[in-house]
Amino acid sequence: MNCLVVIPTYNERENLSGIIESIQQHAPSVHILVVDDNSPDGTGALADELSTAQPEKVFVLHRPGKEGLGPAYVAGFKFALARDYEMVVQMDADFSHDPKYLPLFFEQIKDHDLVIGSRYVKGISVVNWDLKRLMLSKAATFYVRFITRMPLTDTTTGFKCWRREALKAIDFERVYANGYVFLAEMSYQAFRSNLRITEVPIVFVERRLGRSKMDGGIILEGLWGVIRMRLRGK
Repeated sequence: MNCLVVIPTYNERENLSGIIESIQQHAPSVHILVVDDNSPDGTGALADELSTAQPEKVFVLHRPGKEGLGPAYVAGFKFALARDYEMVVQMDADFSHDPKYLPLFFEQIKDHDLVIGSRYVKGISVVNWDLKRLMLSKAATFYVRFITRMPLTDTTTGFKCWRREALKAIDFERVYANGYVFLAEMSYQAFRSNLRITEVPIVFVERRLGRSKMDGGIILEGLWGVIRMRLRGK
């Protein structure tokens, strides 16, 4: 099945060339879409250079500003569906999602509608996180599970592979969340739609270069956003 890998970027110039090279090493046949939010560090310009070098395999969407993770993925999903891709992968640009797992995703998607890369399906598989960050992540997953009743070990992961039909079934354009809650809401909509979901183990490695986008505002957004998500899902 033909596949598009969607990578949202904001100030990821240091990582972009490397992540695209690694994706193509582990999954040579995929196409890649960079969705850049007008990064001040020149990520968008670099993405254009990489696309010019591989115009049939690397594409770029430029957005006018930092509009959020959710809208970036929605734009990427719309791009994929308009061009008849059968699979869509969503992943980060900072190497926290290792492209070496893509063949495993593609094997599992043959029998499922959504494959989720889980940091916790086989214990705790994270590298270079302090205890505070780990506790925050585990608490977030517990909180989402408690509110939504989703039987997932990792409800906030952003490493996923979707079948085309699954994206169409959940009407992703109606997903309201703008930030990291979007990742949980997409899984929740798949769960509510009785899609075939499986989790595969990944090792999550804290970003190599650049700065994390996580801050207190994102945490507060998540607390209310999950409740709002659950209420809208009734």
